[in-house]
Amino acid sequence: MDKIVIEGGFPLTGEIAISGAKNSAIKLMVVSLLTDQKVTLTNMPRLRDTRFLGQLLAHMGVEVEEGPGAKMTLHAADLSNTTAPYDLVRKMRASFNVLGPLLARAGEAKVSLPGGCAIGARPVDLHLKSLEAMGAKIKLDQGYVIASAKGGLKGAEITFPFISVGATEHAMLTAVLAKGETVLNNAAREPEIVDLAECLNAMGAKITGAGRSEVRIEGVSKLSGVTHSVVPDRIEAGTYALAAATAGGSVRLTNIRSDHLGSLWPLIAQAGAKVSLDETTVLIERGGGRPKPVDVDTQAYPGFPTDLQAQFMGLMCLADGVSIIRENIFENRFMHCPELARMGADITVTGREAIVRGVKEYRAAPVMATDLRASASLINAGLAARGETHISRVYHLDRGFEHIEVKLGQCGARIRREKE
Repeated sequence: MDKIVIEGGFPLTGEIAISGAKNSAIKLMVVSLLTDQKVTLTNMPRLRDTRFLGQLLAHMGVEVEEGPGAKMTLHAADLSNTTAPYDLVRKMRASFNVLGPLLARAGEAKVSLPGGCAIGARPVDLHLKSLEAMGAKIKLDQGYVIASAKGGLKGAEITFPFISVGATEHAMLTAVLAKGETVLNNAAREPEIVDLAECLNAMGAKITGAGRSEVRIEGVSKLSGVTHSVVPDRIEAGTYALAAATAGGSVRLTNIRSDHLGSLWPLIAQAGAKVSLDETTVLIERGGGRPKPVDVDTQAYPGFPTDLQAQFMGLMCLADGVSIIRENIFENRFMHCPELARMGADITVTGREAIVRGVKEYRAAPVMATDLRASASLINAGLAARGETHISRVYHLDRGFEHIEVKLGQCGARIRREKE
């Protein structure tokens, strides 16, 4: 097992190119189940999660080929297996989203209930209710969802009781081959959902309203192949922007969609860093002095993303004052707080609220990553800490960040990967 070692206390200076979005790429890979033609994805990140999903798709008969550069081709000419076993699904929660496409194309599916990061219950009942609304027959048996739709799926009006990115995406992936119109009310509005809709529409789907709270899908009988570029990863971009604000220095991020992080840039500026941006690049600069305290509430898009909460808290731990961070999306996403406290942070957690009293500096310490985004906050803290920080269990990090030690190293970070 690997660990990351960081000799901190040095500002970052340089340029980082942002990879394709993990949260989009893994749903775009699932699109391949909906057609017997080739799906080619460019700007694909190379991650543990994409490898895990590739293994699951290959188990079902999909030919998965990683080409040169950031390219992947998937071809499901025939589906040889409509079962997604526990050993493959447990590694990544998003793999559960193969259920609807298998059902839509093959009329049946058996999929294990998912695993993934331990940041809350995140039940799949919204996913299953959406499929049932479209006519699927579903039963649970020994940890598996067994679904059938022998007569085909039918369009339905589905109202989500709360905003769910995963359930919105799953319903879209299923409804494109259902008969008639499906209407999703209170749908999630994330850029990754828009990316998925654009890919499906390029294949012949009829989706309108993606990116708004009401999405309409007119089912079609067949989808064609496609070549599609994965949208840049806004969470990776935000993580590196916060790394520059935390460690200090001057970092330019390229290959981004700056409009996808409209809730972040004002807060970084409020904390005392200079933010200069255009459509595809952003420059983050912070010199001497401590950051200023900023309160943050996570919200569904276009609000502040929960996937940047831990990284923003890492910055606030050094602020000259007190900030309050409220987590409104997941009920168990403060697991990074005890690890930051090992590095000298002063954080008090009560329910969904964390009170952060800024300290003058981090102290290097051995820490442990507890989930994907928490591991990124520890990286950022280690960059600012005096001394050598050792971060274990970085397999979490590899699920969502491509060559993070290389990208930060290009900006002068003294960071390396070692075997534990």
